Amino acid sequence: MKNSTSRYPQIRYPAAPLVREGDPGYRRCVECIMDTTDPLITFDATGRCSHCRMVDRFKRSWDAEGDPVALEQLVERIRKDGRGRDYDAVMGLSGGVDSSYSAYLAKQLGLRVLIIHVDTGWNSEQAVKNIENIVSTLGFDLHTDVVDWEEMQDVQYAFFKSGVPNQDVPQDHAIFAGFYNFAASLGVRWSISGSNFACESILPTAWGYDAMDLRHLEDIHARFGRRPLRTFPRMSYFKHGLMHQLLRNWQVARPLNLIRYDKEEAMRTLESEVGWQYYGGKHYESRFTKFFQAWYLPTKWGYDKRLAHLSSLVVSGQKSREEALAEFQNGSLPTQEIEADREYMRRKLGVTEEEFDQLMNVPNIPHENYAMTSRRLKRLFFAGASVKRRLSRVRTR
Repeated sequence: MKNSTSRYPQIRYPAAPLVREGDPGYRRCVECIMDTTDPLITFDATGRCSHCRMVDRFKRSWDAEGDPVALEQLVERIRKDGRGRDYDAVMGLSGGVDSSYSAYLAKQLGLRVLIIHVDTGWNSEQAVKNIENIVSTLGFDLHTDVVDWEEMQDVQYAFFKSGVPNQDVPQDHAIFAGFYNFAASLGVRWSISGSNFACESILPTAWGYDAMDLRHLEDIHARFGRRPLRTFPRMSYFKHGLMHQLLRNWQVARPLNLIRYDKEEAMRTLESEVGWQYYGGKHYESRFTKFFQAWYLPTKWGYDKRLAHLSSLVVSGQKSREEALAEFQNGSLPTQEIEADREYMRRKLGVTEEEFDQLMNVPNIPHENYAMTSRRLKRLFFAGASVKRRLSRVRTR
């Protein structure tokens, strides 16, 4: 492999120091279970954290019990815009709980949906089975976009080499870009998203970076990649924010925010109705994301996303704080399973054991040290979508 030591950036933004359990100054929120491993967390005089206060703002426009009237209006708008077209909407399906239940809900609502699955090469066997069961049981059409594996592998290698925390950027960007690039060719106006407040209201910005930043992805690949990218799916803020959302009048519906969405109930429904099976963790339908969230991020950076996932369930009333804390403390993967995942990762990346160990021991480098799209440009690119949401007479989320 190419020696890329000289390609590392000058470290202008060092990693923020963490305060872990047992360290002086360590704190945990009195309402959720977020703690000072989020370097940006703050607490008020009562001990409530900044994440809980942010959720308070969400709840001004989101009712955990659902909004049947808004849901009916949304469905009618999607059907109206779908007249004369083959489909009312498209939706991405990973096989995870949220996207799977969104597909089930769309069927119950009578929507004609085209399922799009972007295969980045990291699907677990169970994910493949779950997707097949959902599509066949619900009777939806499926389009699968397969990312060139050699290019996917190379971008992933480059990100490991870069030392940044969010190693899911390559996969997430490929999924997002592959989905929207194909969907745009169909002329459909709506996509259905499984994102939701009930299970995803809390996620520290300090723990990752926006996978949509094409400039960031291309800078890291230019520094550490070993082959040119010819077909890798790409999507810029400009293309998505202005061309897709404003000029093409593209809209995203998040119906899970308009129903009483309970994760455990959703899983039971999926198990009984479509033969879906759980993976043991959020986003574990991807073998890569499982390794990234269960080992890489907490081991190298001290960021454990289970804190955020469980805290989201606490503030939405799906778990008590005590239940969430007990699950967090007892829920780590067995050492044998982690070792098996490491070996799987090494083989998929096509590197020797020594090379893999070197990748896992690259010094931690925050995303801010690599090229990024400026915040001002990001706001400009998404201005069209923001204006359109304010002008819309129907709730989309």
